[in-house]
Parts: sequence; structure tokens; C-alpha cells
Amino acid sequence: MLRGSPLAEDAELIVSELSANAILHTASGQEAGSFHLTLAVSAQVVALSVTDDGGVGTASKAERQDQDAEHGRGLGMVSAITHHIVVHQSDSGHTVTAELFAGRPTGGHPC
Repeated sequence: MLRGSPLAEDAELIVSELSANAILHTASGQEAGSFHLTLAVSAQVVALSVTDDGGVGTASKAERQDQDAEHGRGLGMVSAITHHIVVHQSDSGHTVTAELFAGRPTGGHPC
């Protein structure tokens, strides 16, 4: 869907990181687990959301990690390349939404 878009590589990195977090840190990585990816594209914004099954870990959060740490930098990296990121926790799991702006948003909420 983003072939040729200048946001394609960033979107790919975001999907990879958020999907890996869902598998590694929540019930989505268990035998019957799953996660859901939603992609919304407009002229101004690409919004990528990953919803996991919750249960095993806690909601994702971007934290500053020691430079020698082998894990824990992914969401911070996603935060650095996105224009807006939201983590929502519910009884059924966590949803992390990352938004990339194609240009300056033209008023109102971008998605």
C-alpha cells in the first residue's frame, strides 16, 4: 500500500517493531495468541496500529535505555521516527498507534 511513498521504510520499521513487541511481550506470542495490524493512509498521515492480546506483559512504553542494553530500545526508536505515538490499554489488550505525517497536517486531528 505504501510502495513509492517516502514513508514506506519508516512504516516497515514501525510495523516490525510493534509486531515483535506484541509477540515477545504479551499473550499474542503464546500458542493461541494473535495480534492485529491496522493501517490507515490519507494524503497527510499514515497511521499504523498494532493491537495485542495483552495478559503477559505490561503496556508498552518508550523508556531511555542504557546504550549497552541489548533490548528495550524499540519503542523509543519508533517514538523518535514518528510524529505522534499513543499507547492505549484495555481489558482485552494493548494498542500502540504510530502516526507519520506526509506533510504538515492541515488542522484538526490527523486521523
